[in-house]
Amino acid sequence: MNATTASDPGRVVLLTTSHRVAPGLLSWPAWQALRTADRVLCADAAHPQLPYLREAGIRVEEAAPTAEELVAACAGGHTVVVVATGEGDPVLTDGLARLAGSGRVRMPDLELLPASYDLPGARLLDLVQVMDRIRLECPWSSERTHKGLAKYAIEEAYELVEAIEDGDRDELREELGDVLLQVVFHARIAEDDPDAPFSVDDVAGTIVTKLIHRHPHVFGDETASTPEEVREHWLRTKAAEKQRTSVTEGVPLGQPGLALAAKLASRVRTAGLPVPLPSGEGIGYELLALAARAESEGTDPEAALRAAARAYRDAIREAEHAGH
Repeated sequence: MNATTASDPGRVVLLTTSHRVAPGLLSWPAWQALRTADRVLCADAAHPQLPYLREAGIRVEEAAPTAEELVAACAGGHTVVVVATGEGDPVLTDGLARLAGSGRVRMPDLELLPASYDLPGARLLDLVQVMDRIRLECPWSSERTHKGLAKYAIEEAYELVEAIEDGDRDELREELGDVLLQVVFHARIAEDDPDAPFSVDDVAGTIVTKLIHRHPHVFGDETASTPEEVREHWLRTKAAEKQRTSVTEGVPLGQPGLALAAKLASRVRTAGLPVPLPSGEGIGYELLALAARAESEGTDPEAALRAAARAYRDAIREAEHAGH
């Protein structure tokens, strides 16, 4: 060994991987680093990558060196790859930072090499895994049914609407998560059905197929340059899919009254049906006419009434404070 090589402090490669990507699917630079390294170390004997590395002919030592030991192993121009554990080996990295900051040790080159990356949506895999464990191990969650959870879906949807109306971004993010939880929870319950089970992947696959089919201007040969043309595509493909015998099919009667009235009016108007509003006495018929009028003018009567009610609530609070 010549003097230059002997004095070469070497190189440390901290190899990180994502547990959300199938083990063994590593980047080409990662495989190059692993194959050319003098030593490959991993502190976790159960690391999911180890069987795949060994299958590829990589000799991996199960070791958890201190920072000083790792620096010594690199001396003389050696390259040591450390396959990081799920926690990221903070003791080792903190030790290396301490040595480097001391100024008394000639440090090897330090390189952080991500061997696999999370794709957009990767954290959804975490949610599915967490929900699966909760379903299996939580006494309350393990007994839930679709019917038993239904009210929570409604509550969470209303809380999401309120967050949108308030314009609170942090609250919006949290409430979106609560709504997403309802979807994942119901999908996990559906897996246990003895007669017609399905999973969250089936749920996602169904909506992906629907979205692609209803957007021929994006995924097909048709064109749409305005929102109105997009809506025409959507309604046409939806009608072909559903083949409904009535425009009222698919309109949930359990929704709030103003929203229900507006939805029925929208279906009638879109279909061009000559159906006049029923005449009758009482506030119900008056509200029906107001809802239909609002829908024809492009206003959501439910949202409009909510906004007015919120203003009323604020006025009540001001009066209460004034009274004190």
